[in-house]
Amino acid sequence: MVFAAAGGGTLGMLGMPGGWLSGAILFVAAAALAGRPMHVPLRLNRVIFVLIGTSLGAVVTPQTLQGVATYPLSVVVLIVAMAIVSFAGAEYLRRVHDWDRVSAYLGAAPGGLSQCVAVGTELDADVRGIAIVQTMRVFIIAIGLPASLTVLGLVAPSSRGLGGALNLAKLDELAILIVVCAVVAAIAYRVRFPGGLLFGAMLASAALHGTGWIHAVMPWWAANAAMVTLGGITGSRFANTPLSLLARYMGAALGSFVVSITIAGIFATILVIAVSARIADVLIAYAPGSVDAMMLLALALNTDPVYVGAHHLSRIFFVSLTMPLVAKNAARLEQKTIDDSKLPPPTPDDED
Repeated sequence: MVFAAAGGGTLGMLGMPGGWLSGAILFVAAAALAGRPMHVPLRLNRVIFVLIGTSLGAVVTPQTLQGVATYPLSVVVLIVAMAIVSFAGAEYLRRVHDWDRVSAYLGAAPGGLSQCVAVGTELDADVRGIAIVQTMRVFIIAIGLPASLTVLGLVAPSSRGLGGALNLAKLDELAILIVVCAVVAAIAYRVRFPGGLLFGAMLASAALHGTGWIHAVMPWWAANAAMVTLGGITGSRFANTPLSLLARYMGAALGSFVVSITIAGIFATILVIAVSARIADVLIAYAPGSVDAMMLLALALNTDPVYVGAHHLSRIFFVSLTMPLVAKNAARLEQKTIDDSKLPPPTPDDED
């Protein structure tokens, strides 16, 4: 966590866009690739997701929910975009980098890294390649998207981070907020709701703040510590990855990233033109990065985390429901291709 704190604190205090998160990712990833052991305890992971969800939901007001009516069309366009991203990315990996069908689809799937690795292990796919391609996409988006949005003038850089000042007069409200969010997050996790710890806490916090029952927010130091820790979690995905192995898959990772972000960008542009939505909101909502990182960027860059959250939750459901089925179908097709290649060539009598 020292590397995460150093990186996040440095870029965050310098006012870099999304610096608390991206700085932690950069420093921890660099240390991991240099051979330093990088690991974040599982229990700390869970606590961090609850804190992040609580902080995200705290920005919700009754006025925030007025734009919910525009979500259905946007979500439908997102699902179509993610389906095309999956297909095009898989075809790219197959045709350009000669990946088998199963590995190609799982590597191109827009999210769900842990599930992709689990399914890939079951179907004897190239798990290391899948993990590297997926992780590189998350890494590039988390680092590059906030910087790109700032350069284009779509968001303003900020050093404020998350949360607010600790109000001693509202300690009782803060205690209630934390307990309720933790309970709802635990329930969502138990019933295996996608991203249950983060989304459970976020929904509980949003309900409490949106109805005006609670006004307390997470202290800035706790919220920013959660962001830095999440950056450490993301960067630690490169642990035990030799540079030679990373270099071997770098072309596939960069190429599939370009394919996915280009398609997502095209559909985001179509939506912005069709419904006059805020460009930064749509780009973050359509970015095929990790949900937790995208949600934090939405808040850190002063975009609408409710809109962004609704879309990434929809993406999680889409990937979770379709990915295992498509991967197993790809495995059947791959096996059929192998079996057909082993058949003897037809004889003249067979042709007659």
